[in-house]
Amino acid sequence: MSDQSSLHTLTWPQPLAALELIKPITWFPPMWAYLCGVVASGQPVMDRVGLVLLGLILAGPIVCGMSQAANDWCDRHVDLINEPHRPIPSGRIPGMWGAWIALAMSALALFVGWQLGPWGFGATVFGVIAAWAYSAEPVRLKRSGWWGPGLVALCYEGLPWFTGAAVMADGAPTWPVVVIAALYAAGAHGIMTLNDFKALKGDRALGIRSLPVVLGPERAARLACLVMAIPQVIVAVLLFAWGKPIFAAAIVALLVGQGLSMRVLLQDPKAKAPWYNGAGVSLYVIGMMVAAFGLRGLEGVL
Repeated sequence: MSDQSSLHTLTWPQPLAALELIKPITWFPPMWAYLCGVVASGQPVMDRVGLVLLGLILAGPIVCGMSQAANDWCDRHVDLINEPHRPIPSGRIPGMWGAWIALAMSALALFVGWQLGPWGFGATVFGVIAAWAYSAEPVRLKRSGWWGPGLVALCYEGLPWFTGAAVMADGAPTWPVVVIAALYAAGAHGIMTLNDFKALKGDRALGIRSLPVVLGPERAARLACLVMAIPQVIVAVLLFAWGKPIFAAAIVALLVGQGLSMRVLLQDPKAKAPWYNGAGVSLYVIGMMVAAFGLRGLEGVL
């Protein structure tokens, strides 16, 4: 073995680079969705505060962090084009360490998920499989602008919501909880499409058929706006039909705010997509919690 390869093998990842690899900024959506499920379950939080905290850690730092590490490892060639400063292509996470971190966190996720009971463990198994199916060959669903964002949206919004409600209820969530979680997961497909704008150059070069690549930025942005808006309209209609008019009105008000932000986005989708991810998406996730509170107490209504 040469001196260079020996040095390469013995090099450890930089601690801050390892933290950057699992991207703490991405942990918020699944943690928030898990909290939405906890709230929507209608169960007293303080009676199961340990499960709530454990579920938050599992949904964010562990499962989401693992998915980020797996994605960066599988995307290391793409990132050489799009973002060469990232931990793996820059060499701050050397050798096979990116893969080892992702695999170790996958095992940790399954161990922690087991502590949440059969529903929590089942959801964790699905989330781990989905993370690898999204990023890794030969499946690599991220090559599709439809299946890839759909799977991520499901795992970021719908699955944690379902899990939080199931863990709190010690069983399957009520059907209104499942329906609302599914609607917000469907709408999040649009959010994930907008997130693909940042990788447009590398995706084109390497044949990843994201919707911004396939449809072009303008058409992809218009489609993303529709995909985000329609499920929220349905949520508002359902809450009104279920006798929750105040919560329905709040969802409509938040949707109006998103509509104003969408007008700005559509003026220059490629440049404004990062801005919208801060402005419009914030209103979207606030609406998720509003809907979760609206679901409390529906057992006596339906």
